[in-house]
Formats: sequence, structure tokens, C-alpha cells
Amino acid sequence: MEPGSIAIHDAASSLDRIFEQSMRELDHSWEAFLGGASRDRLAARSPIIDSWERCRAAQVNLSITNAPLLNVDGFEARRRENRSLLDASADTLADAARMLHDTDAIMLVTDAEGIVLEVAGDAAAARAGMDIALSEGGDWKERSAGTNGIGVALVAARPMLVHAGEHYCERMKEWSCAAVPITSPVDGSMAGILNLSARSQDANGSLVSLAVFNAHRIEQALAHQAEVMRRRLLEAALERPVAQDHGLLLLDSTGRLTYASSLAAQLLRDRLAPPSPQLISGQRVFQPSDTVSDSLLPGIANDWIEPVYLDGEVGGYLVTVPSALRAPNLKRHQRAGDETDPNRSSFAAIVGQSPQIQTTIDRARKVARLKLPVLIEGETGVGKELFARAIHGSGTTANGPFVTFNCGAVSRELIASELFGYGKGAFTGANAEGRKGRFELADGGTLCLDEIGELPLDLQSYLLRVLEEVALTRLGENTIRRVNVRVIAMTNRDLRQEVAAGRFRKDLFHRLAVVSIGIPPLRERDGDMERLVEHFLPLIAKKHQCAPISFSPAALARLRSHDWPGNVRELRNVIETATLFAEHGLADVDCLPAHLAMPSPACAPGSEAIRHPGQERQAIEQAITACAGNISAACKALGISRSTLYRRMARNGIDRTALRAAN
Repeated sequence: MEPGSIAIHDAASSLDRIFEQSMRELDHSWEAFLGGASRDRLAARSPIIDSWERCRAAQVNLSITNAPLLNVDGFEARRRENRSLLDASADTLADAARMLHDTDAIMLVTDAEGIVLEVAGDAAAARAGMDIALSEGGDWKERSAGTNGIGVALVAARPMLVHAGEHYCERMKEWSCAAVPITSPVDGSMAGILNLSARSQDANGSLVSLAVFNAHRIEQALAHQAEVMRRRLLEAALERPVAQDHGLLLLDSTGRLTYASSLAAQLLRDRLAPPSPQLISGQRVFQPSDTVSDSLLPGIANDWIEPVYLDGEVGGYLVTVPSALRAPNLKRHQRAGDETDPNRSSFAAIVGQSPQIQTTIDRARKVARLKLPVLIEGETGVGKELFARAIHGSGTTANGPFVTFNCGAVSRELIASELFGYGKGAFTGANAEGRKGRFELADGGTLCLDEIGELPLDLQSYLLRVLEEVALTRLGENTIRRVNVRVIAMTNRDLRQEVAAGRFRKDLFHRLAVVSIGIPPLRERDGDMERLVEHFLPLIAKKHQCAPISFSPAALARLRSHDWPGNVRELRNVIETATLFAEHGLADVDCLPAHLAMPSPACAPGSEAIRHPGQERQAIEQAITACAGNISAACKALGISRSTLYRRMARNGIDRTALRAAN
């Protein structure tokens, strides 16, 4: 054997001896640590031994002094990718900073690959942790840092305690680490690791218990976070105009299913040959990328998927499953029911008996008989288009078309061609035969111009000329075309102020506002909120193929105390949200959107007591005792749902059987 080969062989033999000696010490350490435990308890050491063998096979250096550290850019990228986990961990880590003060211990959270994202705890222990990269940016996978709590928990996918000498690398043996996987509530995958590390040879199983408790706390925060996001997505999705005979799927930002309407499931079953795809919460429907592409669920076309934006970022995706195969994006700008519900074009479609709304209806009825331009003013969501349709349906143009156009929904460059049409070859990309604009499409009927205050000044002059001459010229043409159109303009702005500010032409304002109708906001319509609730409940139930829900007294109190800045549209969306989250047909406060679920001064008496922590336990105990332990009766007395009551009983440590026995 060559001298060089002898040296290599001797070094390898030396490493083998060190490894075998370490394994014997590991056996002895476990026996001492478990205090002569039974064989079953001693068998728990196998993940540690397995880890040592994996580290040896991967040729991890026993003399490593610290884990690898990510560079700044790489670390910041990891934090951005795990923002949800960090948000959910914030309270737990803040408490750890206080709880672990002067304990020589630290708590840290890693991502699903063992990269430390954040550290909290004893300052001295944190400084010592930095010496071995047990700190932000440290990579604690087994192949990077040998056997350690984080690395073993990643592989074993269960809570692990790695005590002192059980660490593979010598420098880490002064630490004891308890690591617990954090499970994602969305799909059950591993979201990260919570790790407790202490520089104490006396560390024991209680370290694991503490780590398990805090990992579960983070999981609960993740679940709450996911539920809040789900509700926000639902609320945003409900703002989208979707035909009532279409099914809906709602996906989170990762493309996983969070909600599926029963109609969507039925449509997919009808469309596909057996076996049809199962819609399971948490399943991935598609893989988001820079562009929406490649649905992973059979039967779903890519053009059905649209992003939903929250706070300027993609918060999720809405999938619209059409009732029948149709051309992609056909009439997607039209609103549900525009051409299918004849009652929408009559004053009977306007729900309300308050003096405020009845006065407005009476004025609109008189205006309908006159073929004059009308300006309908009102806050967003008050029902301006409903009034416009009723005026059209009750007037001289009732047999003609009703055409809508939103002046604020089209880019400035396209407004002119959309309103007035264009001739052959008017611009690059134009239809070779030209196209009619909204004025020509509405010939013989009514043109409803929404958000008229958004119309650019240079187009306002052309609109004025069309109204005065009752004729137009398409873009790129010289031919004058006569039109017979009644114009109804709508706005949520104060056009008088716009005129004064120079943003709206005074002459156009007076031409449009020959007659003006102001629609009162919902908060000023005495008693109409309750009437609208009764009106919408069966309609929304029919849409989602379920029985109409009812509201608890506490939830109704929140509805009554709300000032409804979004008016009737907001109310309908709230009812739809409550319908989707109601339990056993009852919608309690926790089924309402977040801005309504917050306490308000005008809540029902039962919920008023519930809102204050000092009175919550007493109110619940009194209700259960008065109802002889009957939970359903207690729920009714308190004005909350059964699930809400059970949660609050658990939070206050209330035993129903004890109360019933005492009674």
C-alpha cells in the first residue's frame, strides 16, 4: 500500500472510531437521560440514531463549528416567502421574549427547509446562538449542521428532542433543542418548525411540551389567518358580477381551493365523464405563475380563472364555471340578470316602504313619462341603475334596447370608439367592417351612462354635440348618423362641485340634468334595511341552492347599527357572506364580514354582556343555568350560535354538566 493511501486509510479508520465511540456515548446518554426507562421509551431514541447514520452517509463533518448562513438577499427572500408564517408567529415570539428572559433559552421559527426566520428569548442565549449560527439565516438541515432538533424534526415530521451529546457535531453538544413541526391548516403540509433551545444539561421533556404548546398556538393563528383571508376573498368575489346560473370556485394565492359552490360541483360532474373530479378544500386547482395557466383540475378552462386583488396584491383567484359551454370571455362585462329578469325594468323591483324612498319613486315615475335626459345622483350602491331601468321600462322607450356604459371602466383611448363607434380601418386592430358604438346600439331605446363624472373633458364637448344634434359621426368616418336615444346619466360625485373645479363642463351638466333624481342612502331609509334583508335572503339562498338563513339577535343588532357606506350593494354582499358561513341555518356575529363583526354600541343585550371579558363567564353561566343546561335554549337567550357558545365556554372553562347539576 502506498504511503499516501495508508494515511487516508488511517484517517478514515480514526473517523470510524470517533463515530463508533460517539454512538456508544449516545446510547449511554439516552439511558441516563431517560433514567432507566422501559424498552418502549428507550425505543424513542431511534430517530436520533437514524439521523447520525444519515449524517455519516452524507459525510457531514463532525468538527463543524456552526451552521451555514444565508446571505442577506437570500434571507430576506425567505422572509418574504414566509410572511404568513411570520405574521402568525409574531405574538408567540413576543411572549417568548418575556417568558424566556434570564432562562438561558431561546425560541426560534424556521421555514419548511430549516432556515431560521426569527429568534426571541434570553439575550445571553441569543448571543451564544449566534456563535453557531443558531440565529436568523442559519441553515439547520441535517446535511448542513448534522443531527439537531430542527433537522431531525424536518425528517421525522414529529416533535423531537435532541439533548446535548446527541448532537452530531461537537460544537453543538452544549445545547438541548426541542423542535416541533408547524402544520399548515390549508393542506396539512409542514409550514415550518418551532424550536426551543437551551444551554442547560438539565433540559428535559418539559422543553418538548412547551415547544408543542407554542407550535399549536402558531397553527391556530395560521388557521385564523387563513379564515380571515378566505372571508376577504369571498367578500371581494361577491363584488364581481357573475350570472346566477354559473358555479363559483375560490382559490387562495397559491391556487388551492378554499370555497366551492354546490352548483360548481354539479356543473363539473355533469360536464365530465365519470369519474368526475372531487372538490376538496385545500386541493391545488392550478399552479400560479406570472400568468394564469395550466389548470390542474380536469374540466376547468384557464380563461375561467381571474385574479382577485387585495391591498394591491393578488390575494386569490375566482373561477367561474359557466352553465353551458360558451366562447371565452363572452359578455363577461354584463351583470347577472340584465336580460333575463323582466321585473328589473319596473319600479316593482325597487324594495322599500320608507317615506324617503317612496318620495324618490314617485318623482321617478313622473319623469319616466317624459322623454327628457335624466341625471340620477347617489352614493355608490344605492341602486341608481335599478332606477334607470325602471324609468326606461315605464317610459316611451320601453320597447327599445336598454344599453349601459361605464365611463370609468374603459381606458381614455377607447371611450370614444365605445360610445360613438368607428369606421373601417379607423385604427390599428380595428374591426375591418367597423363597429357600432353604444349610441347606435341604443337607438330607439335608452343609453345609461354610469360614472359620467369620469368622462374626459375633451370627450364631454363631443357628447354635448351629439345630445344637441341628435346625430353622431363614427371615428374615422364623415357620415352623419341620426340616433333616437334617451340618455340617463348616473354619478356618485357632486357634479356641481366638479363644474366649479373645472373638471366638468357646465353646459353639459345642464344638458344632462334637465331633471335630476337624488336616491337616498340606505342609512336614511327608515325601516328599509330589514325589508331588504327579507327580500335578499330567499334570492341568495336560491342562488346557492340552500335554505334561507336567519340572523341571530346579536347579528341583527350589528346590521341595524351599521351606517352602510356601500348601501344596498353592501347589504346584499353581507347577506351573501353570512349565508355562506351560517351554521345550521343561523348566522351569528362571527358569520358577518370583519368590519361588521367588531363590537358596536347598539348590540343586543345578550351579546352586550358577552363582549366584556369580565362579564362573559357570568352571562354564559346564567343563561345555561336558567335553561337547565339546554344549550339550544341558552344560545337563543344569548343570541349566538351553538358553535360560538361552545367556543366561549371552552375559553372560560365552563362545564355544562356541573351547571346543570348545580341547578
